[in-house]
Parts: sequence; C-alpha cells; structure tokens
Amino acid sequence: MEVIFKIIRQQQNSHPVVQTYPLQVEPGNTILDCLNRIKWEQDGTLAFRKNCRNTICGSCAMRINGRSALACKENVGSELARLQKISSSLLSTTDNHTINEITIAPLGNMPVIKDLVVDMSSFWDHLETVAPYVSTAARQVPEKEFLQTPQERSLLDQTGNCIMCGACYSECNAREVNSDFVGPHALAKAYRMVADSRDSDTENRLENYNEGTQGVWGCTRCFYCDSVCPMEVAPLEQITKIKQEILDRKKASDSRSIRHRKVLVELVKAGGWIDERQFGIQVVGNYFRDLKGLLSLAPLGLRMLVRGKFPLSFEPSEGTQQVRSLIESVKSGDW
Repeated sequence: MEVIFKIIRQQQNSHPVVQTYPLQVEPGNTILDCLNRIKWEQDGTLAFRKNCRNTICGSCAMRINGRSALACKENVGSELARLQKISSSLLSTTDNHTINEITIAPLGNMPVIKDLVVDMSSFWDHLETVAPYVSTAARQVPEKEFLQTPQERSLLDQTGNCIMCGACYSECNAREVNSDFVGPHALAKAYRMVADSRDSDTENRLENYNEGTQGVWGCTRCFYCDSVCPMEVAPLEQITKIKQEILDRKKASDSRSIRHRKVLVELVKAGGWIDERQFGIQVVGNYFRDLKGLLSLAPLGLRMLVRGKFPLSFEPSEGTQQVRSLIESVKSGDW
C-alpha cells in the first residue's frame, strides 16, 4: 500500500517546514524501516538518529503522529489502525476511505539541530543532577561485591529497564513551563538509587529531590510520561514513590508542598469532600503561622464573598467512613 510520510524538517534556529514522501510499504514495516528507505531512495539529506533497530538503545525516539515513540518499535499497520480508531471516535463515522498518512516530527522540549535530530544536552544535564549512580562513600567496600537478596534486586527491575530514549522528557508538560524541573527520566532514575540497598546516600538524595519545583514537587501528574514510555518504566509511579518516602520523613509544617499532600489526605479522611476553607488556611497559611500566606488569600476570599461563592458551611459527603477506611488500608499496606 502507499503511505504518505509527512516529515517536519528544520534547520537549527529556523522555522520548520513539512515535506512529504510517498512510499510503497508493507503493514509490518517499522517507521524506522520507512525512514531508512526515504533517506536511501528519495532524499539523502534527511537527518535522524538510529542504532540498534531492536528497542534497546533508544536512539530513534521521535514524535509519530503527535506522540513520542521509538521508530524501530512502531510499525505502519498498527499506526494507521491507531489513527483510524482516533478518527472514528472523533468523527463518529465508520468511513474507511481515509488517506494513509503518517506525520513524523522531532522530540519536544529540546532544540532541533536538524530535521528529527534534537540537542539532548538538557536531558543529560538534568539526569546528572540526581547523581544517577550508587554511592557507597559512607560504607566499607567489601572484598568482593555488595550482595543483594533477590527481593532487594527486584525493586530495581522496573526502573532498570529505562533506555534513556527521551520520550517521557519530550512529552512532559512540567518541562514546558518550568525549565528547572529535572524531568521524569531523571526522577525515575532517582528512585532507582533510593530503592537500591547498596546506596548509602538516601537521606541526602531525598532532601535534594524535595527541593522546590526542581524535584518531585514540580511534576504536574499528567501521566504522559507513563503513556509514552516504550519500556513500561512508569516514571510517574517512581516519582510518587519518592514523594511517599519524603512524606514519611517530613512534618506538614516543613513546606507548602508537604502540607498540600498531607492536608489533602487528612481533609478527605475527615469529610470525604475537601473543606476548601480549611485547605487554604492550613496549606497556604500554615495553620495561621504564615501571616503573609494568609494575607495572600484575602483578595480571592473577598471576590468569592462578593459573588456568593464562599462556602460558609461544610457538609461531609456520603460514604466518608468508607473513604477513611480505604485510605487507612492503603497506608497500612492491606490494600
């Protein structure tokens, strides 16, 4: 069948342009196979990264029809089927007379060098900030090796699958608005260090990952990193685990980020719904200790009062006891 490949091409510091390449392909051909043929048969100037062709190295990550993926893993047939499913759901039609088109663009959140090749300097720099290597500085180095039980080693399996392809970093909404946020790839690797029984620097690591919006509290929990990861590392899940490690060690008064999480849980336990009056006072006002924070709430409170939106009373929701029991079960590990 003939497929039209629309490739977003761009030189450094220039505007992108769309170039189309028609190609006769088989449904089982990978996107990388097709890019190779375009380069070899039609346009030798097309630039993209590749290496293993077996979903091992992560070199060929790019945006395929709007989402970051590995070109060596995705094939033409499944990609066209995915597009058809999306089109049918949006248009509520069963019309199968669609043009076979696949759009390919460079990864996001990184500057383009040429065509589908991006500058990954920020990706690697942010990875380095989490010290992604086991520290044994405070421990005596054994004569042979550091031993781990199978259970200890199993904690590293999921994060150890990361191939540093950049797909999660490309789709990260937090990175788009906050250049200081280290990114889901770095924090997934960070949890791998926290979970490693051989590491001796856990407390310092958690302090660093708790820093402002650079670390775990900069995550917007959009789930895009989990949805595009080709190796099922689930970066958001690892970020959540780091947050829990921090929360277990911190008091609500330590920072607004910590209070936000702890107060949210406690208010849900108390009333099912969130009592927004208490939420603002406890999180922003630090239980009446932060006068500056309390004053910052005044303009919003006044506007709500004027428009009749300020909740003067609070009624717990139905099923509050069940919600409370569920939260306690999760905390105790019985879930």
